[in-house]
Amino acid sequence: MSSLIILTALGGLVLGGGAGYLGKQYLAKKSKEDLEAKQKNIILEAKDEALKIKEKAKKDEEEKQKYLQELENNLRRKEELIDRRTESIDLERKNIETRGKETEEVRAKLKELEQQEMEILEKIAKMNKDGAKELLLEMTEKEFKTELVRQIKTQKEASREEAESYAKEMIATAIGRIASEQTAESTVSPIALPSEEMKGRIIGKEGRNIQAFEKATGVDVVIDDTPDTVILSSFDPVRRHVAKLALETLIADGRIHPTKIEESVEKAKNEINKQIKEAGEQAIFEVGVAGLHQDLVKLIGRLKFRTSYGQNILRHSIEVAHIAGMLASELGADVNIAKKGALLHDIGKAVNHEVPGSHAQIGVDIAKKYGISADVIHCIEAHHEDVDAKSVEAIVVKSADAISGARPGARRESLEAYIKRLTELENLANTFPGVEKSYAIQAGREVRIIVKPEEIDDLNALRMAKDIAKKIEEDLQYPGVIKVNVIREVRATEFAK
Repeated sequence: MSSLIILTALGGLVLGGGAGYLGKQYLAKKSKEDLEAKQKNIILEAKDEALKIKEKAKKDEEEKQKYLQELENNLRRKEELIDRRTESIDLERKNIETRGKETEEVRAKLKELEQQEMEILEKIAKMNKDGAKELLLEMTEKEFKTELVRQIKTQKEASREEAESYAKEMIATAIGRIASEQTAESTVSPIALPSEEMKGRIIGKEGRNIQAFEKATGVDVVIDDTPDTVILSSFDPVRRHVAKLALETLIADGRIHPTKIEESVEKAKNEINKQIKEAGEQAIFEVGVAGLHQDLVKLIGRLKFRTSYGQNILRHSIEVAHIAGMLASELGADVNIAKKGALLHDIGKAVNHEVPGSHAQIGVDIAKKYGISADVIHCIEAHHEDVDAKSVEAIVVKSADAISGARPGARRESLEAYIKRLTELENLANTFPGVEKSYAIQAGREVRIIVKPEEIDDLNALRMAKDIAKKIEEDLQYPGVIKVNVIREVRATEFAK
């Protein structure tokens, strides 16, 4: 029984192994057939894709060939057009050369005819070409002298108006953008007192207080009959302001004695020095100039207490710097050099009562001491024509200084100097022959000359105006510009008998 079971099991194993083997063989064959089918499909698809690519490439090649053919046709047409134009140009050039030769022949014939005509005219007039020319010029001068004068005037006025228009526009733009007030100061400062009794306290016992005050400040105290007022007098404006501040402090405090005077004066000096420094710093900030030495900034601040013909020097310097900067910008010059030169052009006035020499030369020495550049120094030394201006910036600074100082209301002038300037103008004009009368008008900014019409004609009147203007420039010193106006009247006189 057990043997049968074993045999049955072995038979089952053999049958199962054979069935498994046959199954594997079948599956392997099936996989192989499927793989071959897939390969065939892939090959067919690749062949189709290759065919499509080939057809597309062939189509692109045909289109490219067509485009190249069209391009070649266009180039051929353009070449033919250029050839035709070249032939036309060559033909035109030949025609021009032919016409040029014909023109030269005509000119030669005309010249020959002119020469023959001139010879005939000379024989008839018994006068050569040069003589006829001189006679013609003489007749023309006599006949058209008035017209010549009118033409000269017209051309001169047109040129002058054009130049003046541009200059006025530039200067007006610069001045119009300046809004600075002018403060008029003198060599005295009045101090208001609360009462007449305060005068005695200022003088002190046996004059101790006033003597101590004058010694400490270097300022004269003038006590006169003016009610409730004392006057501080000094040519040094800084000392005068120190004295004014100190005296006002003493009057407000009420305690006036030598010790208190010394304390007040010392405090006033410190306050004024502080104001000087602040004024200098404010000036360079307002102008927009940087990099200046602190001692130089203090000197600029001292100009706050200086005046020239009633014009505050610091405000004048700031104004000149603004005008110079605008003019330099219009002219394409260096704005920084122009502004710095303008701000420092009167720096010598801060110390010129302490140092000998002109304020321009003192300013040059100060600028060199504090390392200012040579271009700026030249602007300082040339602003009053002590040396010739060699740069655009120097000319700009000089012009801006003249604009600021000469404009109406900027400066005061003493009556004596004013009358002297007007008299010099009239006397200079009267030295010219043919002058009947002369008048200096408009505060000396115009001189009108009446000439004798029988001695001076229109052409000579023009020449006289130019000569007088040149003489004024050479011999006189004056602010701004002086207009020379020569007037020639035509007078017809007859007597009824």
